[in-house]
Amino acid sequence: MKNFKTIEQIIAPPAPHMVGDGFRVNNFFPGTKYIGLKRMSPFFLLDYAAKVDYPPTDTPRGVGVHPHRGFETVTIAYKGKVAHHDSAGNSGVIGEGDVQWMTAASGILHKEYHEKEWSKTGGTFQMVQLWVNLPSKHKMSPPKYQGLGHETFGQYMLPNDLGVLEVIAGDYYGVKGPASTFTPIEMYNVRIKKGANVNFSLPEDYNTGFMVIEGTVILNNKTVHANHFVLFANKGTDIILEAPEDAIVLVLSGKPIDEPLVPYGPFLMNYKEEIMQAYEDLNNGKFGHLED
Repeated sequence: MKNFKTIEQIIAPPAPHMVGDGFRVNNFFPGTKYIGLKRMSPFFLLDYAAKVDYPPTDTPRGVGVHPHRGFETVTIAYKGKVAHHDSAGNSGVIGEGDVQWMTAASGILHKEYHEKEWSKTGGTFQMVQLWVNLPSKHKMSPPKYQGLGHETFGQYMLPNDLGVLEVIAGDYYGVKGPASTFTPIEMYNVRIKKGANVNFSLPEDYNTGFMVIEGTVILNNKTVHANHFVLFANKGTDIILEAPEDAIVLVLSGKPIDEPLVPYGPFLMNYKEEIMQAYEDLNNGKFGHLED
């Protein structure tokens, strides 16, 4: 007998805002009234860049040099290409289907832009960016970067050629994802065709949310449209995803980090004093150097 997870809230896309001049995003959390600072822990922030068409330009749009400390940024590309550079010497380009996983940890400067050649032709852009909190014991660990091409993802093929579940992090029925994480995280891209059914069993104490990227789906008998976020209560374990049409769904589930949390600007720490220290370290050049 199934022990279904209760849907706590279906959240429509909040009003969009610009991040730099290249990312038009809907912030689903922590900015909405339904999801506070720790409700989706270890995920702290979800910015969804719904589809938008950018005209050609010789000057790539994006976000200039800025610092981070205490967490990880995860960018998931659905349309378009993003280039990344950071003060630890890492760089990379992610395109459709790829993931960029940057661990800021003790401190890093980075910048993200639409990839140069893609910018010259322009096109449709669609992405998700997450901020993933780090536990206190890892907040000051060395920065690192994981450029995860979609070909590296674990693939769970659905019967009858009805789609694929791409495992970015975690484990879906023995199929493992390539991402290295500091706390238990399940992160999947579910790409399904009309008529598909997918079953999930996720721990009751994990915070769980589904971002519907494309199409209309049915989750535990409730209809959810594209560009909506589904927040599940911490009751039950089982979710049934049905596809009345072709769809893409991002699944996020993780063990909460039960620690104090103080976010301020580009930093995510445990205490106010650590935020003050982060600004002092930044001003003293301890985050390295990166040309804008």
